[in-house]
Amino acid sequence: MDIDTRLLRYFVAVAQEGNLTRAAQRLYVSQPALTKQIKQLEQQLGVELFTRSRSGMTLTEPGRVFAAHAPGLLGGWDRMLRDTKSGASAAAKVLRVGFIASAANEFTPEITAAFRREHPDWRIDMRQTGWLDPSAGLADGDVDVALVRLPFPGDDQYRTRELFTEPRWIALPATHALADRAEIAFEELWSEPFVAAPPESGWWRDFWIGADQRPAETAVIGAIAHNTDEWLTAIGNGFGISFTPASSARYYPRPGVVYRAVRGIGPSRVAVAWPEFSEANARVRDFIRCCREICAGGGG
Repeated sequence: MDIDTRLLRYFVAVAQEGNLTRAAQRLYVSQPALTKQIKQLEQQLGVELFTRSRSGMTLTEPGRVFAAHAPGLLGGWDRMLRDTKSGASAAAKVLRVGFIASAANEFTPEITAAFRREHPDWRIDMRQTGWLDPSAGLADGDVDVALVRLPFPGDDQYRTRELFTEPRWIALPATHALADRAEIAFEELWSEPFVAAPPESGWWRDFWIGADQRPAETAVIGAIAHNTDEWLTAIGNGFGISFTPASSARYYPRPGVVYRAVRGIGPSRVAVAWPEFSEANARVRDFIRCCREICAGGGG
């Protein structure tokens, strides 16, 4: 019997969370889609894996047996895929670097230039990911190392080194009543609708609507955006506001959108992240060192 590894991942998430809603958020999928996939797995196996109730999902006896073996199987599969991809990149002298949006801001060109000076025979393949993958390709094993924003779901599975912090500012329609202020108190924004990433992005979305530092019931979603262009368009059209790194004012100027400092909310943290096994790759270690040295020195 052949079973899609995706179904195994869904099963493991539900088994570990004991709750469909939390598992769906962790997997960045909708709850109905997750329910359908679990039923499909049960049909393929011919056994019931969970007992459903209002309190959650409880493993049956066959489910407990399956849960004891599935993580090890997935771990071995993931290691094989990552080693294969990493080996192919190393053979071609290519370092795969994932990033989201502006990566490490103005430091990024200096980091890549420093690496190239040390290894002129290597090429850096910069791979940008969308908002549904805040791990910047690490989760799928598509990159060797990544420039990320902390926190993101699953960041405890990787080694990380914080490079610098950046204030969370607010992006507003230029016509907004608060747009003429140089600085806005966080509490003044609680009643505002926000433009947010899709629900599948889980609590990473919550961080960027400020739900990590205010009562959850105060968060109102005015629009959903899947990428930067959709996000800016929604804000410019007055559908909502949104937290964003302060550097967005430099990287994403847009008519009809203004960026303002916010008082009373913590910063975003920029970091370099990598799987533990990547430390065996000398070029990954060199790239991490370049990140640390350039950012610590302030660039230039």
